[in-house]
Order: sequence, then C-alpha cells, then structure tokens
Amino acid sequence: MEQLFDTVNGLPTHVLVVHVVVVLLPLSALGAIAISIVPRWSARFGVLVWVGALISTGTAFLAEKSGEQLALRVGLPVEHAQLGEQVKFFAFGLFVLTLILWLYDRRHDYRGVLMKIVAVAVALAALAAIISAVRAGDSGAQAVWRTIIENTPTPPQ
Repeated sequence: MEQLFDTVNGLPTHVLVVHVVVVLLPLSALGAIAISIVPRWSARFGVLVWVGALISTGTAFLAEKSGEQLALRVGLPVEHAQLGEQVKFFAFGLFVLTLILWLYDRRHDYRGVLMKIVAVAVALAALAAIISAVRAGDSGAQAVWRTIIENTPTPPQ
C-alpha cells in the first residue's frame, strides 16, 4: 500500500493528488459561496458542490499521506507540511456545512434564522478553504521551484 502513496507510473503520487485538491477545493468553495447566497441554486447545484467538497476532503487526506512518503525521499519542507495538514480540516468543514445547507434547502422553500447562520458559516468556511489551499499550494510550489528558478537564467526574448 505504501507504494501507492509513493509513486504512480514513476511520478510522485503527491504531485498528482495535490492538483486535484488545489483545483477542486477552490471550485467547490466558490460553488459553496454561490449556494449560500442564492438558495434556489442550492437545490439545483448543491449536490455538485458537496460532492466536490467530499472529493476535495478525500484527496486532501491522500495528499497528506503521499506527502509524507515524498518527504521520505526528498526531505520535509516544514512550512508546507504544516500548511498542507490544515487543508484537510478546512475541506472537511466545508463538506459538512455544505451538506447540511444542501439537505435543508432541498426540503424547504425558505431559510430561517438558523439556516441563514449556516449559510454564512458555509461562506466563511469556503473562504477559509480557499485561503488554506492557496497558502499550502504556494508553499509547496516555492519549496520545489524557487531555487530552480533563481538558478536558471531567463530565456532570451
């Protein structure tokens, strides 16, 4: 099983998995903001948003596990590991809140005060998930590419 988290077709699994997280989590978060603002969109598109959040959560956990395997090969970028570890919690929170909102909106024509609070919580969780994914993704990209780019001459125009 460890091999699965190490490489796929000779490439680090981590590199493949994180692309799912850094693309799908922000997309799901933007969808979550939309359905939290427009209740009728929740009934129509909510399932897509929470499935996206579910997949994002699962791949965030896979990214952490595969990142641990990659760190055994190349060393541990501490800041990236710390930021990456947080992503799964934000993704999970977004998933749970989006699911609650979507299930409620499917069964009701209005949002009472409690569900308006949930809608605000969804929007805030979505913003936190976006920020978390961007920070973790940027720190990983910096860890991999900064030194390479700094030591590579700019190609002529």
